[in-house]
This record gives sequence, C-alpha cells and structure tokens, in this order.
Amino acid sequence: MRTPRRFTRRTLVTAAAAGVVTAAASPSQAAGARARFHTVGRVKNTADGSVRYTWPGVYFEGRFRGTGVGIVLDDSDNDYDVQIDGTTAATLVTPGRTTSWIGDLPDTEHSVRLVKRTESPWAAGRFGGFLAAPGGAVLARPRARTRQIEFIGDSFTAGYGNVSGTRDCSSNGGVNRNSNADLAFGALTARNLDADYQINAYSGLGMVRNYNGSSPEADFRTYYDRALLNVDGDVWRKPDTWRPRVVVVGLGINDFSTPLNPGERWTTQDALTAAYETAYHGFLDKLRARYGPKTFIVVGATYLANTTTFAETALRIVQERNRRGDARVRAWYYDDPGMDRLGCDWHPSAHDHRIISGQLNTCLAALPLHW
Repeated sequence: MRTPRRFTRRTLVTAAAAGVVTAAASPSQAAGARARFHTVGRVKNTADGSVRYTWPGVYFEGRFRGTGVGIVLDDSDNDYDVQIDGTTAATLVTPGRTTSWIGDLPDTEHSVRLVKRTESPWAAGRFGGFLAAPGGAVLARPRARTRQIEFIGDSFTAGYGNVSGTRDCSSNGGVNRNSNADLAFGALTARNLDADYQINAYSGLGMVRNYNGSSPEADFRTYYDRALLNVDGDVWRKPDTWRPRVVVVGLGINDFSTPLNPGERWTTQDALTAAYETAYHGFLDKLRARYGPKTFIVVGATYLANTTTFAETALRIVQERNRRGDARVRAWYYDDPGMDRLGCDWHPSAHDHRIISGQLNTCLAALPLHW
C-alpha cells in the first residue's frame, strides 16, 4: 500500500551456506558475458555488456564449472539473493560496486541465480555477469523456459515487507531489509509452474489513485511501459522472445483502501470508481494489443477492510470484457482467514504469500492453458 521510504543503508553481506568474499570491481570485467546469463526481466543493455534495471524480482541465471563464482554488481540501493544449485547461498545487502565471490564449492558443474529482492524506483542497479573462479569456466546460459507469466501490481505483488514477521518494521531494518520479491506470490506461482516471469510492481501506486491520494500527478500507468522507472519517458522494448500466456493484474488496493481527501480530483466514491473502471478497460486494451488474443489476463482483487468496491468493480470489469466477447479475461479473488498480515505495515507475510500463491495456482489450473 505505502510507497517505501528511503532508509539509511549499510553495506553488508550475509552468507547462509558458502564463503563470500567481495572485491571492488567494475561491471566491465564481465564484458561480453551477456550471452552467458538468462533473464526475461525488463533490462537495458549497455555498451560494456552489463545490464541496468529497476523493477523488483529481476533475476539472472547462469551455469559454471568449478569451485566458485563471482557476481559482478554496481548497486548501492538494492538487496539480492544468490542461489547455488537451488539453495540460497548468500544475501547481498546494498553491495555497491563490487564482485562478490561464492567459494568452497565442489569442483563440478553448478547453477547460479541472482535475484533482486527489493524495489528501487528511484535508482537503477547494474549487473555485469558471472565470473568463474580460477580453474573454472562460465558455461553456456540456461535455456529459456517455455512458459512465461507477467505479474502487474503494487506492494502486494512486489512482496513489500513480507519477511518482517512484525507489522512495525522500523526497528528491524525497515522495509527494504524485510522485503523479498522472490518470496512473493508471483514468484512462488511461477516456480510451481516452471515458468519464466516478470514482476512489474510499484508499491503505493494504483490504477488512477495512489495510496491516500499521494502524488496525484502520476499513477501506475505512468510507469508501466518503462524499463528504468527513474528515467522519465523511458520505454522498454519488448523482445520477440517475451510472449506471456498469462498476465496477472493486481491494481486497486491503493485506489480504494483509503478514503478520499479534500482537494482530490474525485469528490465522490462513485466518481473514483467510474474513473478506475474506465482506466482499467484502457489498460486491458493495451495488454490485449501487446500480447494478442490468446493470452489470458487475470484480474485480481482482494479483501479490503473498509470497502467492497475494489472486488465488486474488478468483477464488473471482467464481466464487461466477457460480454464484449473476450473470454480470456478472468476474475480472481483471493483472501483467507489464515492470513496473518505480519508483513511491514499490515502487508501479507511470507506465510500469506504462500497462501495467495496456492489460490492463484488453483485459478490458473482451471484455465485451458496449452503451454
């Protein structure tokens, strides 16, 4: 719901299973390495072979042979998990301009995955590729998965504060230290389906209205087409290889979860609802034009304590699309009495995201997907 605040940060590396050593380095160390890692995230290629990005949950996958691997990064804003052979080996907290080495591994072939845990709409991170320890080699990149899903939304989709364990996380590291997009429901669902995915989510933003009426000059639609959120007018050039068969949209929590304030452009709830509905149809038109008639678009909604307008309007939008002849727009409502909402600021916890993912798995299983 809320937009993350900037917190004072400290550079820290924690290792869960392997030795980690950092050394100052430039992403240009890995020039030419782009062909040796896999990603479907919204990235901008640079001349030295590195890539820049801002959306949460962007991930990079590679393969190497040997006893260690280096991760070349230039990012003082975000946190990352490094996974070796499917197990998290280290968490890199605002690593800065460095190569982080994971060592003491068996001298054999390994998989490596780097995933961006946090949001950084104000700043781009840069990844320069994977490096092999002396005597080893970076191998050909993994194959892209045949299944693809795009997740569009707000803080719920981004995994805002989901690993906090307490609603007030001001004393345990703040929102960024307690957020992990890789444990949000979208990432969990995609892994359950062995699908590549994008998480295009921005905390605090709505379809037409942001949390508590903040920043009225922009909304989620202002940023959706961008690769780099911090660059006005930036446009992500969709590669031909990005063809999601499912797009899950979750926008509306911020539009409706707080009452209208004096001075906002809508004077009544009905006026806000009408504007939301019109904008949502326009957004669905954009998605349909981008991805074609075969892609399923799932319109998600959830429980709000103060109103049922979000869920009712989302369902009405889907019914209208179906009435117009588009049967591949579907409704998905999620909630569960077992959700504890122990993420920061009453957001879903990691436990809750597993519940939500399970409900989304059920929804997707009912679709006639042939992928």
